[in-house]
Amino acid sequence: MKKTYTRRSFLKGLFSISLGTILTTSFGYTYAKYIEPRRLQVVRQTIQSASIPNSFHNIRILQFSDTHLGLSYDLLQLDHLIDRINKLEPDIVLFTGDLMDIPNEYPNPNQIVPILKRIKAPIGKYAIYGNHDHGGYGTELYKEIIEKSGFHLLVNEVVKLELENAGYIHICGLDDVMLGDPQYEQTLGVLDENTFSIALIHEPDVAVKAATFPVDLQISGHSHGGQIQIPFFGPLITPPFGTVYPEGLYEVGESKMKLYVNRGIGTTRIPFRFLATPEITLFTLRSQS
Repeated sequence: MKKTYTRRSFLKGLFSISLGTILTTSFGYTYAKYIEPRRLQVVRQTIQSASIPNSFHNIRILQFSDTHLGLSYDLLQLDHLIDRINKLEPDIVLFTGDLMDIPNEYPNPNQIVPILKRIKAPIGKYAIYGNHDHGGYGTELYKEIIEKSGFHLLVNEVVKLELENAGYIHICGLDDVMLGDPQYEQTLGVLDENTFSIALIHEPDVAVKAATFPVDLQISGHSHGGQIQIPFFGPLITPPFGTVYPEGLYEVGESKMKLYVNRGIGTTRIPFRFLATPEITLFTLRSQS
């Protein structure tokens, strides 16, 4: 029998659809602004290589990135983040840039130092500039905060890490690509093909160029995983130099250099995250020898 619709049933159906849309939109807004940005995922990655010396077997390296203090991320949240980092007991901690969202407008930069100083990393703490660290006249302010917090700020620099006088690895950092002065040959060009090397580069899409040098692992941030992702579509908006590799683990170039892109902690431009959960990444090195 053919079903007929009265005006009342039509309006009732339309009202139900509209209400469902409003509720869905309301939940989505609440989740994206108040729930997901306060979540934290610990992503674990194992990096195996014949060039990792036995003395570095099972060494744990933690990466965090893009806190963007000031927009929607505050010092109390940063304090809780440091607690989570220390519970993982990393040997080395790496920060890949963008500490404050707008450095020259941040009201209490001196309060950042004692919080970051609490990070425990017996082998060392290293950091690089992100574009927001140079932006907002923040270059010197960021340098002062990072160094007072016990981090070694890598600006086109290579550091040799040696354990037990039995082999070593290289950790290097480029200056920010967008607002700094990255020196590729001076930094990546001095690396040794037989020595395991980790390159800290804020913008991930630079991996195409980094892979032409003897880099084993590039770690980056910057893209926030798109910050807002649409199901079956992916990141809605990605920043310059963060569009090709928005998140996760990749192999780049003929050398199959590994690239890991961290989704970061805070937000920028808009205080929302959707299907791009904040993360810290824990790498475990494994020697194949």
